[in-house]
Amino acid sequence: MDSIAKILERYPFVERENLIPILQEIQQEQGYLTEEAVREVGRYLNLPASKIYSLATFYNRFRFHPLGSYHIRLCRGTSCQVHQSGKLEKKIIGELGIEDGQTTTDGLYSLEVVSCMGACGMGPVMAVNNRYYTGVTEDQVEEIIAYYRETEE
Repeated sequence: MDSIAKILERYPFVERENLIPILQEIQQEQGYLTEEAVREVGRYLNLPASKIYSLATFYNRFRFHPLGSYHIRLCRGTSCQVHQSGKLEKKIIGELGIEDGQTTTDGLYSLEVVSCMGACGMGPVMAVNNRYYTGVTEDQVEEIIAYYRETEE
C-alpha cells in the first residue's frame, strides 16, 4: 500500500517508540487499521503482528473495522447516565442490531459509546458523524435513525 509506505517514510529512524504515532497516522488516513497495515508496520519495525495487535487493542481508540457512513456516538458520562443514556444505548442496539464498537452489515451505521462528549448540562448526548443531539429521548433515537435511513434512500 502506497499510503502506508508514505507514512513509514516519515519515520526514518526505525524505533519501537514510533509504533503508536505510526498506527495513529494509518488510522487517520484509512479510517481503521487493516491486517495488511499491521503486517507492514511489523516488518518495518521488526515486530511481530501479535505485539502490534496487543498494543492496539489495549488502547480503545484504535479500530480494526471501518466505521459506518453514519457513525453514532453516545455519551456514557455520569451526567448522561443520570439522564438515562443507558436506555438510549439499548434502543440504538435494538434499532440497529449492533453492539458498541460494531458496524451494521450494510455499512451504514456504526456505534461507539464514549465516556464523555463534553456537554454534561445537555444530556443525554448523541452524535451522528459531527451533528450533535442533546436531551435525546428514546423516541428521538428512532426519529434520528429513521432520518439517516431516509437520507440513504
